[in-house]
Amino acid sequence: MPRTKGDHEARRRDVSAAVWQVLATRGFAGLTLRAVATELGATTGLLTHYFPTKRALVEYALDLLEQRTLARPRRPGGPGLAALRDALLDILPLTPEATDSNRIWVCSWDTALTDPAIGADHARKYAESRARLTAHVAAAQTLGELPPGDPARIAATAQSFTLGLVVQALLDPAEFPPERQQELLDDYLAGLRGRSV
Repeated sequence: MPRTKGDHEARRRDVSAAVWQVLATRGFAGLTLRAVATELGATTGLLTHYFPTKRALVEYALDLLEQRTLARPRRPGGPGLAALRDALLDILPLTPEATDSNRIWVCSWDTALTDPAIGADHARKYAESRARLTAHVAAAQTLGELPPGDPARIAATAQSFTLGLVVQALLDPAEFPPERQQELLDDYLAGLRGRSV
């Protein structure tokens, strides 16, 4: 009996779930066709239909991470400083799902540093994030919530602070539980309100 398009789409969903599970438990270093096949309960031969090379599997995993990140619910913040805070909170590993996503993203840095195309894609994503943060900073300045200064520079600093906090929370979750991450972010934003950059 021939396979239907619905069967193919169901198999792709199964493969996606298996890739995600391997990433969440083993990181990019453990992402292999064999590991995904084992998670799926299938043969590596079946997976080569979807991923003819390891690089194709890695690219798919990064696309899957981006899709899941974009589909994650966002905080419905107001304009200005509230929107900036919400955008930064959305980056932090405050929930189990956000922790998995951040763990996978941080694991992908090694691949991004050794593969120029993947590195360029990571740089693009960070630049897009900074652009969104820059718009929030500029709106906060217009509303008088932040002092004057270069919005792009303030956004780059805010992004850097938040990514550093992500790494600390992943490496030492007992020391940086969600409540402390939020407190540190609020302390950082309070400092921004008191100085120009």
